Amino acid sequence: MTKKFHKYSGKKLSRGEPPNFSGQHLMHNKKLLDEIVNRANVSNNDIVLELGAGKGALTTILSQRARKVLAVEYDAKFVDILNRKTAQSSNTIIIHRDIMKIQLPKEKFVVVSNIPYAITTPIMKMLLDNPSSGFQSGVIVMEKGAARRFTSKFIKNSYVLVWKMWFDLRYIKEISRNNFSPPPRVDSAMVMITRKKEELMPKKEYRNFLRLAEYALRQPQAPFEIALSGVFTPPQMKYLRKNLKINNEKAIGTLDEKQWSIIFKTMVQYVPFHKWPKANRRK
Repeated sequence: MTKKFHKYSGKKLSRGEPPNFSGQHLMHNKKLLDEIVNRANVSNNDIVLELGAGKGALTTILSQRARKVLAVEYDAKFVDILNRKTAQSSNTIIIHRDIMKIQLPKEKFVVVSNIPYAITTPIMKMLLDNPSSGFQSGVIVMEKGAARRFTSKFIKNSYVLVWKMWFDLRYIKEISRNNFSPPPRVDSAMVMITRKKEELMPKKEYRNFLRLAEYALRQPQAPFEIALSGVFTPPQMKYLRKNLKINNEKAIGTLDEKQWSIIFKTMVQYVPFHKWPKANRRK
């Protein structure tokens, strides 16, 4: 018998899951749905993007509060339900499309979504990898493990560090699996994302900073001195230690975004361009 694999992750599917199953579990707790929209502070000035609208539990609430709602759903059966539910809502557009193939709004927008587990990281990258996009803020329900990883003070992934240079990511609360149908195997969490009021570096430096982050976080537990030794000279490292108020043994993954801003500015000011970390050719 041919084994079926998940459309995005390549993992073997559980029994009863179609090949395009995206890990979507529909939320049915009305009080919780209201809390999500309230925390997002949606107003009649907002364009709201909802990713994985399902049967419209969030969509119908958003339609009552936002200027415009763009509800994205891939499952044709759910799309039919959404169209019926929002037939009288002229401010709501149902987009029948794969989430990962949509174009983000060019205007400023917010995201309020209960996203599919299986494509959590790709969705977050789509929203946060481009600091020049119109994305302003969001409240997103996701798998708890991913929520913990994205909001942890200890940073393991270079892309998470880059997000935090332009956005604040905050873990709001755990959400029991019993609030979903079908219930997932693990609990979820609510994450709030807000664009920083003051940028830690210009948006144009995104790619240069990403290369530095990828280079330094190859081993997140590595001491500061080892992680950055290929970029900075010993005198420059001494200068950095003083400015960062740390010692050489400080794990590179424990530094916060303000400290990273200092590191990057020091590199730009004192390190010759040919010594800057280069793009990862494997990507």
